[in-house]
Amino acid sequence: MSESKSYFNPEDLKKFKDITEFQKELGDKFFDWYGNVFQEGALTQREKALIALAVAHAIQCPYCIDAYSSGCLSKGADEEQMMEAVHVAAAIKGGATLVNSVQMMNHVKKIMM
Repeated sequence: MSESKSYFNPEDLKKFKDITEFQKELGDKFFDWYGNVFQEGALTQREKALIALAVAHAIQCPYCIDAYSSGCLSKGADEEQMMEAVHVAAAIKGGATLVNSVQMMNHVKKIMM
């Protein structure tokens, strides 16, 4: 039986730290900035993890979904809060798709006149 291959390999998430290998200066700057973004500030670390989980779903990054699912749990979020955050992302993504239909409607009305 052949092994199934996929672009997504959960083991690659552990290699994220290695992005500095080909460009150390920019990689280090990214990790410094990234670390600062997730520090406690006006938002708690739990709130930031929930936002990150929602964004991960909106951009459909399986690595981020794995990372922030774990991160949310470790920061004290529960399953209901996590799913609600995902629903918020889905509503915004769906709404963004629909609001752009105004452009289509304007264009169609212009052609039909």
